Amino acid sequence: MISKALVAASTKPLLLSILLDGETYGYRIIKQMKILSGGHLEWSFGMLYPVLHRLEKDGFIVSKWKKSDKGRLRKYYRLTDSGQRELEREKNQWLTVNEVFARLWRSSEVLS
Repeated sequence: MISKALVAASTKPLLLSILLDGETYGYRIIKQMKILSGGHLEWSFGMLYPVLHRLEKDGFIVSKWKKSDKGRLRKYYRLTDSGQRELEREKNQWLTVNEVFARLWRSSEVLS
């Protein structure tokens, strides 16, 4: 099980990355994350929507209501240019942290 702190820290870059593929809605985001993580990250609506609202308030995403194929209204989210730049910043930070862990763990394996 992944800790709540790590889930919280990774939610923003994960959401921005999902939206890089194009416009989508909340339920599909939740399903996609479950599939991508092999079931290790299971987001709830109660966790997802406050983050989406914050990203929208910050100008990283925009939303609009559209009718689905079945006629029901869904709120679709899309990445903005500012969101793409923010994703690049987030990506660089996570790659740096990942590289530090990789170096530390390779060193500890050599010393063992």
